[in-house]
Amino acid sequence: MQNVHRTAGSPLRGVACLLAVGGLLVAGCGGGGNYKNEPRPPAPINVSAFVSPTRVSVSPARFGAGPIVVIVANQSNTSQEVTFQNDGAGSGRSAAVRQSTLISPGATGTLKLDVQRGAYLVKTGDGSIKPASVTVGAQRRSAQNQLLQP
Repeated sequence: MQNVHRTAGSPLRGVACLLAVGGLLVAGCGGGGNYKNEPRPPAPINVSAFVSPTRVSVSPARFGAGPIVVIVANQSNTSQEVTFQNDGAGSGRSAAVRQSTLISPGATGTLKLDVQRGAYLVKTGDGSIKPASVTVGAQRRSAQNQLLQP
């Protein structure tokens, strides 16, 4: 006959483990199926802006609505505060303004924006530097099924 040794706590320990695992499974199930899988916003795109002593250039000058990162290179001879704003032409609404930090000559700065459809100006506080026009079209496609998105 085989000699089987049991400790007094073994059955209780097994039941406790089963209850703990069951509790974790129930906790991970969520909120009863009311979760809505909203599509992700479009992936951000980079827009380049160049400030020269005479004008601002933007590339691309046309893109779809959604998040953007404007990378500004200041190649003028003075520090510049760059503004990305709705041009307000014919809209009857106040201009939505986003400003960068002060960008030193030869340095770069960034603006992170979520733009809507419309016409915009990218300009500096220096009235002698001609602003650039930007056209924002319809909303870009969702990044829902794109891999490796932030």
